[in-house]
Amino acid sequence: MLRWMTAGESHGEALIALMEGAPAGVAITSERIGSALARRRLGHGRGARQRFERDELAIIGGIRHGLTIGSPIALRIGNSEWPKWRTVMSADPVPAEDLLIDAGIGDEREIARNRPLTRPRPGHADLPGALKYDLPDARPVLERASARETAARVALGAVAEAILEQVASIRLVSHVVRIGEVSLPDGAPAPTPEDTERLDADPVRCLDAATSAAMVERIDAAHKDGDTLGGVVEVIATGVPIGLGTHTVARSRLDARLAGELMGIQAVKGVEIGDGFEVAGLRGSQAHDEILALADGAVTRASNRAGGIEGGMSNGSPIRVRAAYKPISTVPRGLRSLDLATGEPATGLHQRSDTTAVVPGAVIAQAATALVLAQALLEKTGGDSVAECARNLRAYTERVAERTHWTA
Repeated sequence: MLRWMTAGESHGEALIALMEGAPAGVAITSERIGSALARRRLGHGRGARQRFERDELAIIGGIRHGLTIGSPIALRIGNSEWPKWRTVMSADPVPAEDLLIDAGIGDEREIARNRPLTRPRPGHADLPGALKYDLPDARPVLERASARETAARVALGAVAEAILEQVASIRLVSHVVRIGEVSLPDGAPAPTPEDTERLDADPVRCLDAATSAAMVERIDAAHKDGDTLGGVVEVIATGVPIGLGTHTVARSRLDARLAGELMGIQAVKGVEIGDGFEVAGLRGSQAHDEILALADGAVTRASNRAGGIEGGMSNGSPIRVRAAYKPISTVPRGLRSLDLATGEPATGLHQRSDTTAVVPGAVIAQAATALVLAQALLEKTGGDSVAECARNLRAYTERVAERTHWTA
């Protein structure tokens, strides 16, 4: 079974990404993983941190000469800013006097690096985390709760996408459909994997020029006002065969697994499969994707409102999932809070942050989707190597074709 996990803190020495169960023979290089990490840093509305805090990738195990070898894959993503945080984030005890030294760079947002963070931010993990783990301040909480952790998931997502492509020719694309109150117009054409380069080049990962310009304008206005914005992203997977997932066990349903993985992304507050929220307001005669027979006897659908998933299983149509990101909780203008040390009213703490994380959020959601689909694909195909998995899939799809092609 394909499994993955991450470790590490936002300002720690490195993030660690682990994957178990990848078949041997997947072609993957540090260049491809590094490209995915670079895409995660793109987007209008990103803060200064993205310019100076670099991801330093190292493949520790599981890959040899550009191919997976069947053993667990271990990736290390070093933090170029670690020297500045070595004392604050030291794993070993440090002298108390060392934590009384200011950063000394003259930036009021950074000068308190060594001080306890006792003013929790509304909307963040600060308060519940500090109380749950009985911590004197929020530093240990925000360091792990930070969205920088998603760099590790994006790196693993690059491996997952390689598995999907090389076993089943499944490809993914992601884009932004809403930032703040600015949304793609109804009926706008959906992007395809061939549009990835154009999406990467757009400041808000949106192919509609007028919508893109309006989104940029909204981001700039929020930045000027000392505020933040949320939005909605969409991931589309093409070439997914019928039958990934199952209807037999609730937690193993493909839609449930996708929803869970996407909700596990920092700041995601809602997940939609296909036209989920829209079809809730329709009659059944309008909501479902009618099944049609093509001239050659194959089966197709009149629409794809289900987002490629019915009864917890892929149905052969493109899989479409959307994730709603709330505005970043580190709001520059500050929100009302209290000081955990004194109980007095205070303003929520602030460190450097983005105006919006929606644009990189699309790349992160794509990685999360790839991980779930790769897991479901390997469950269906079995096999210890790419060749064996592909061979098993071919036998299965040939049988499906036999069942869904009729001759006179």
